[in-house]
Amino acid sequence: MAASAQTQLVDPRSAPEAATGTENHQLATAKRHMVSAANAIAADAGRDMLRAGGSAIDAAIATQLVLNLVEPQSSGIGGGAFILHWDNAKAELKAYDGRETAPASARPDRFLVDGKPMPFDEAVLSGLSIGVPGLVRLLEDVHKQHGKLPWAKLFEPAIRIAEQGFEISPRLHFLLRLEGADSFVPAARRYFFTEGGSALPIGHRLKNPAFAATLRAIAAGGSAAFYEGPIAQAIVDAVASAPTAPGGMTLDDLKGYKVKERAPLCVTYRGHEVCGMGAPSSGGTTVAQTLKLIETFDLGSSPDAALNAHAVHRIAEAQKLAYADRNRFLGDPDFVAIPEGLLDETYLAQRRALIDPQRAVDKPQAGAPPAPKRQSFGVDATIERAGTSHISIIDGDGNAVAMTTTIEGAFGSHNWAAGFLLNNELTDFSFVPVDAAGLPVANAVGAGKRPRSSMAPTIVFDARRHVEAVLGSPGGSRIILYVLKTLIALLDWRMDAQQAADLTNFGSQGSGLEIELDWPAVPLALTLRPLGHRIAPSLMNSGIHIVMRRGGGLEGAADARREGAALGD
Repeated sequence: MAASAQTQLVDPRSAPEAATGTENHQLATAKRHMVSAANAIAADAGRDMLRAGGSAIDAAIATQLVLNLVEPQSSGIGGGAFILHWDNAKAELKAYDGRETAPASARPDRFLVDGKPMPFDEAVLSGLSIGVPGLVRLLEDVHKQHGKLPWAKLFEPAIRIAEQGFEISPRLHFLLRLEGADSFVPAARRYFFTEGGSALPIGHRLKNPAFAATLRAIAAGGSAAFYEGPIAQAIVDAVASAPTAPGGMTLDDLKGYKVKERAPLCVTYRGHEVCGMGAPSSGGTTVAQTLKLIETFDLGSSPDAALNAHAVHRIAEAQKLAYADRNRFLGDPDFVAIPEGLLDETYLAQRRALIDPQRAVDKPQAGAPPAPKRQSFGVDATIERAGTSHISIIDGDGNAVAMTTTIEGAFGSHNWAAGFLLNNELTDFSFVPVDAAGLPVANAVGAGKRPRSSMAPTIVFDARRHVEAVLGSPGGSRIILYVLKTLIALLDWRMDAQQAADLTNFGSQGSGLEIELDWPAVPLALTLRPLGHRIAPSLMNSGIHIVMRRGGGLEGAADARREGAALGD
């Protein structure tokens, strides 16, 4: 696409987890159970737990621990996650918040220097960016409630791989080259790079005995072995010695971390029930609001209708409205009064009326949802990075897990403790705590506060509340766009899981229309430009993973843009 007044080219390096090419993933099918994850080695570990009689949660834990090794740029025990869990026997959906928290020493001006925001990349590598990790305690909490296999057994695949090694994949090698050795602290540099500073080559067998020791300690001692004692001290020391600035995390911060059970957020859409994660994730709310805004429109009802300009225009305009509300109102619900009327039918009708079928609107303002506890919020200044992964699982008993897991930017903060990378999750806060009008920003930094997220683990149910689909994606603030595209492809355009995952990405976060750089996007962009859309071609590097029920069996997909796999029996 040629650049013009209505077309702005996006630097392919702007996404920290860069595109590394596509793979030819085929639709996976199974009868009993299935795991879809961002690396085949990790998905295989999860399937082994299912074969051993484990639950969906057991499989998710084993998968996650292996992902920490084979996809370290995206997630791990130095970060956090959100989990949606469906208990089929109890017909019960639960949502678990294992998001990282700011240490007790954190203040709203954490990322300000002389009253101005510090450079984002400088903040990422500092100790200021590192939140108290939530993943280990989250995994332990959900295992106590929903696990079947012994806790220690779930660690066996990751311990074995850490000790025996795994072959570095093309994607991991490329991303290490892109980051460069000098951005990592010495211990991480020694692990990922040669003495001369070159990224370890594709196929190199990488071993991590320090991580194996950490896993053995947690397997034997539970989450207490992580949040107290030598591992906790290693984390605190790493935060204190991080480049640029220390982060002020203490042993008390770690010991006091708690997982929060949240109410799942569900809406009906064309006869289906779509459920996601509520705040502090903005994913579930923004996905839900967009779906309700477009539900009255005819977007087409077959694969041939996919990406028709009529539908894409209306979807993008709805997304702009939903993102405007997201940016203004959403944050940690334990600290800010989120309006209760964002999904109110009357309010949605008022917002829907703003969608002009013939003309795009750029940067619409947030609305005024009904809210008895209304707070005045300022203009948000949050910048989000895209280092995240997603796991989708349905087990043999019909239980389901949608788990989106993250260390924030690619390779997190590039800081290292006890064999694993630490997150840079606190850069998901707005660096500016008060806007130009003096109004407080909902997503400002605060002690013990959880930064707003875009992660959107999603479970779809049919009219009888049987699980239809389990899905999610990495992608920073674009996660919402990727999940919406996939849901519309599945529910409106009636594609199979692999077609839906691989379909050209598109959407708007409020300003301009992002369209994935590929040939199908060219005629779409040419059709949409006369409607006033400012087209932003981009390498929209999603990582969608889907497991769904269809025709009495299971089908699964792993996004062709990454190196994942859907495996089942």
